[in-house]
Parts: sequence; structure tokens; C-alpha cells
Amino acid sequence: MCVILQGFIVGLIVGIVVAIIASLIMFRIGIEHRKKIAEAEIGSAEQQARKILSEAQKTAESKKREALIEAKEEIHKSRLELERETKERRNEIQRYERRVLQKEELLDKKSEALEQKDEMLNKKLKEAQTLQDDLTQLQKKQVEELERISGLSVEDAKEYLLRNVESEVRHEMAIMIKDIETKAKEEAERKARDIIACAIQKCAADHVSEATVSVVPLPNDEMKGRIIGREGRNIRTLETLTGIDLIIDDTPEAVILSGFDPIRREVARITLEKLIIDGRIHPARIEEMVEKAKKEVENTIRQEGDHATFETGVHGLHPELVRLLGKLKFRTSYGQNVLNHSIEVSHLAGIMAAELGIDQNLARRAGLLHDIGKAVDHEVEGSHVTIGADLAKNTRKAMML
Repeated sequence: MCVILQGFIVGLIVGIVVAIIASLIMFRIGIEHRKKIAEAEIGSAEQQARKILSEAQKTAESKKREALIEAKEEIHKSRLELERETKERRNEIQRYERRVLQKEELLDKKSEALEQKDEMLNKKLKEAQTLQDDLTQLQKKQVEELERISGLSVEDAKEYLLRNVESEVRHEMAIMIKDIETKAKEEAERKARDIIACAIQKCAADHVSEATVSVVPLPNDEMKGRIIGREGRNIRTLETLTGIDLIIDDTPEAVILSGFDPIRREVARITLEKLIIDGRIHPARIEEMVEKAKKEVENTIRQEGDHATFETGVHGLHPELVRLLGKLKFRTSYGQNVLNHSIEVSHLAGIMAAELGIDQNLARRAGLLHDIGKAVDHEVEGSHVTIGADLAKNTRKAMML
């Protein structure tokens, strides 16, 4: 059994050794084969590389020849262009030279003509000098003859003539001045009438007659009792807040508002109309409506002032002056609304300024502001003219600051 086992082990070892030797032989054969394949591939790659290099050299030579040809063509084109430009410049220079020669010839001709004219002028000057000398001699002889005939010297004759001429001229001047003054007065009066008539025809405004009372219509007579209120508290509150007297008499369905301040009267009118529409009439509601009416009247004042400046084309006024213009909407003078009157005067002043050829903008501005003092004459002492001038000066100073 041991012998068999030993034989098996020896056979196994021999088999393993044989297998290892066979593997080594196969490995070497593979190495040799791969080496041959690699050498073959290297040779093929070298041939391919030589082929590519040869083709690249041929392509480079071809590109080089093409580049040389293109360079030669470009040089040829540049040479032709340069020759063309040189030829054009040469032709242009030749044209300039011809023009210069022509101008020189023309100047030579003009110079010759001037020389000839100079000679002719010198000749005529000499002839004129000769004639002047002859005339001087002749005049001297005539003066001597006149002195001999008249028995007066030249100075005496001059003095005598001057005295006579001066007397006649003074008399004629006096007559002429009187005629001119008369014609100037007549023309000035005629022109003034034409200007004023033209201005009035171009600008005619309606005259509005307004009184110191306003009438508020009522929906019914029962509203009078609600306006008076319990123990008269509503009417007292309304009169106290507005400063206007409410006259509730037998006039059917109407309440009369009486007061000299038109703005207060307008506030009272708007307040009463709002209360009548609202229906709730009590002291707190009256106070609320009075404040709303004051704001509404103030907005109306500013809108009317802006409208007046826009209509007359007077711009750049101080905002306070514009507001005062708006207050004139509620002021009357001699039965006419003062704001409408101011706008009318502004237009008239502009038209007359255009007729006279003076500053129209300044004339319109002066016409619009000529009654501005009437907006506050019941608040400030003095005539409306003085008040208006002071207002204009103060607002001008404020705008300059």
C-alpha cells in the first residue's frame, strides 16, 4: 500500500513537472509569436509613417508654391494700384498747375487793366485840378465884380443875407411848428379813439348786477321750522359760524341770506343747501357742513384764479395773488363782478398795447391785477389801489427770495 502511494505521488510530481515544462515552452512560443507580430506591425507603421511624411512634404511643397504664386499676384496687384494712384496724382498735379498758370495769366491781365485805369485816373485828376483852378479864378473875378457893383464886401453881404434868411426862417418855423402841433393833437385823439373803440369791439363782457343778499329755495315751508330749530338753536349756530343773517319771513318756500361779505354769504348758501338735501339739521351737523362749504368755496376760489390767469395768458403769478384773484369772483363793484371786470380790463390793455407796439404781456398783467386790492380792502386799511400795489410788491419780494 505504501509502495502504491509512493508511486502515485511520484507520478503526480512528474505530471506536475511535465505540465510546468509544457507551460514554459508554450509561454516562450507565445512570446516569440507576439514579438514577430510586433516587429511586423512596427515595420508596417514605419512604412505608413514614411508614406505620410512623403505626402506631407509633397503637400507642403504644393502649399509653398501656391503661397508664392499668391504673393506674386498680390505684389503685382499692389504695383498696378500704386502705378494707377501715382498716375492719378500726377494728372491732378498737372491740372492744378494748369489752373495756377491760368490764374497767373488772369492776374497779369487784371494788373495791366488796373495800370491802365490808374493812368486814366491820373490824367483825369490833372484835368479836374486844372478845371478847379480855372473855376477858382473865375469865382474870384465874379466876387470882385459883385463887390464893385454892390459896394459891399463879402463879409457884409454874408451878414446881410443871414439876417434876412434868419428872420424868414424863424417865421416859417413858427407857422410849421403850430401846424405840426395841431395835426399831432388831432392825430393822437383820432388814434386814441380808434384804439379804444377797437379794443372795446374785440372784448365785450357782460355786466352782472349782484346784491348783498342771496335767496335759497326750500322744498316746502315746513323746512323753515327745521332750519330755526328748537328755541332757535339751529339758526343761531348757522349765523354764528357763517357771520351771515338768515331772514325767514313770509316769502314762500325761500330763505334770504343777508351779508356784505360775499364769500361768507356763499359759504352760508352752500351750507344751507347741503343741509336741506341731507335733511339732518342740528348744531353738530351744521358745523360739519360749514367746514365742508368753506373747503368747497376755497377750491372754487383757486379754480377761478387759475381760470382767470389762463384766460388772459398771464403766467408766473405768486399763488397768493392767484387766490386773491379767485376771491374777486365773489366781489362786485358798480354793479359788475370784479373778476370779470379785471379779465375784461386785461384783454383791453393787451389789445391797446398791441396797437401801440408795446409789451402786451406786461399790459395784460397790469390790467388783471389793477383791482386786486378789492379782494382784501375790507380787511386792510387804505384804498384798494395802495393795497393792491403793496400786495404786488410783497409777493414779488417773496418770489425773488
